[in-house]
Amino acid sequence: MKRILIPLLFWFCALPAVAALDPALIGQLAAEESDDKIAAIQQLGASADRDAVKVLKALANDELYVGGDRIFLMEDDKAVDAASGEAIEPAPESYESITINNRIRAELTNAIASLRLLNPDREVRLTAARELQTNAGMEMAPILAQALARETDPEIKKLLKLAHALANLGNAEADARLAAVEALADNATPNTRNLLLPLLDPKIEADERVRNAAKSSLRVIESRLAIGESIGQVFSGLSLGSILLLAALGLAITYGVMGVINMAHGELLMVGAYATYFMQGLFRTYLPGYLDWYVLAAIPAAFMAAALVGVVLERSVIRWLYGRPLETLLATWGLSLILIQAARVLFGAQNVEVANPAWMSGGVEPMAGLVLPWNRIVIIGFTLFVLGLVWVLMQKTRLGMFVRAVTQNRAMAGCVGVPTARIDTLAFGLGAGIAGLGGVALSQIANVGPDMGQGYIVDSFMVVVLGGVGQLAGAVWAALGLGVVTKFLEGWAGAVIAKIVVLVFIIVFIQKRPQGLFALKGRFVES
Repeated sequence: MKRILIPLLFWFCALPAVAALDPALIGQLAAEESDDKIAAIQQLGASADRDAVKVLKALANDELYVGGDRIFLMEDDKAVDAASGEAIEPAPESYESITINNRIRAELTNAIASLRLLNPDREVRLTAARELQTNAGMEMAPILAQALARETDPEIKKLLKLAHALANLGNAEADARLAAVEALADNATPNTRNLLLPLLDPKIEADERVRNAAKSSLRVIESRLAIGESIGQVFSGLSLGSILLLAALGLAITYGVMGVINMAHGELLMVGAYATYFMQGLFRTYLPGYLDWYVLAAIPAAFMAAALVGVVLERSVIRWLYGRPLETLLATWGLSLILIQAARVLFGAQNVEVANPAWMSGGVEPMAGLVLPWNRIVIIGFTLFVLGLVWVLMQKTRLGMFVRAVTQNRAMAGCVGVPTARIDTLAFGLGAGIAGLGGVALSQIANVGPDMGQGYIVDSFMVVVLGGVGQLAGAVWAALGLGVVTKFLEGWAGAVIAKIVVLVFIIVFIQKRPQGLFALKGRFVES
């Protein structure tokens, strides 16, 4: 027996590998009628034959050709028969690609995905299972059942169960539809909700058990979607609050130390954003291999650029207007216009592109239907880092002690030897630099243009006034609170009404508590 089996084994191994595709089925791909093409695609997708993937991908990419009575694709400039995989010699002299429409492309997507579900590579199967979460048709149910029976990976198996349930919503058997509806309760996405809603209509779903199950699944899905939406709004509010906090931290320091209403503070954010754009250009030109790390280099550059602009403004204009609030307000408003025009001259009037690095692209999905973008997560973390540095500076350093002293009682601080004029300059430069850091963060989520700072100056002053003049803790709570409340109000009444409601609330609050959330502590506080 061994003498017979061993030669046979070697003979089978020596056979050339040929595609096991039905020539008639491949020929049907070139049929005139779309229904014939779709039927052939569905059969190829259900065949579990790996050679079918190559043919279907070629068809999807308009790279499957018909010449005479042969259907072929090109590999290394050679014509290869689509059914047998053999080279065609000589190649057809005249041929054309097989045309397909959007309906056929949708079927191709399903068929290719089903074939990829049987791929030995886990990543290929995982990607295919994810793609089928929104477009699994009834014709996919058999191949999904086959893939589900063979799958051992828990993550892929969970996705396949949901895709199989989606496919079975159109099943003729009521029990299969019932099982599908019950399974879809675990897939809390808007797409699933939209698929289940029609099943509540007796004209569409005749079986009462399926309708009742659809109602139960919809209650579960809508509850989870509401939770996800609330979490998303809180997260968006925290990211907005982080930007407001970076903008308001510097303003809280300068307003607390000098009592200056700096209407050009928003333009300091713009300076930081343009510094980020400038560093991106430098990396793109001279260090293209390290382009993803330009943001890290932009942080000190933006701080120094904005701080330098702030020192120049304080030394040249603001210093001569202390104690004259109206003149200071008008002068800083004029300075803001000068900075805006300078940005237009240097960088143009149009917005410039500041791209997210690769490590800040995409997002994390903690639950179905909720995606938290990485760029906003990084911004929140960056804000906490800056806040920690500012707290250490203000509470643990000699400069911070001088700033707090001048904030509480300028005259007494000067009497005991604090150089108040120098502290004014340093505090203004520090506040401007922090605003520049806010521009770095803002450049990752918003357009960078000459007018970008105008939309944040009013919100920054609201944060400072609500939190309490010169109070970092008050600025933190006010910024994060305003960000979250604003996002919830925008979802309820729109952006304009939300801004009006927040402004009215702050006006009423200040009437009742003029010192803000946190009052300055000390024996004497200048009014």
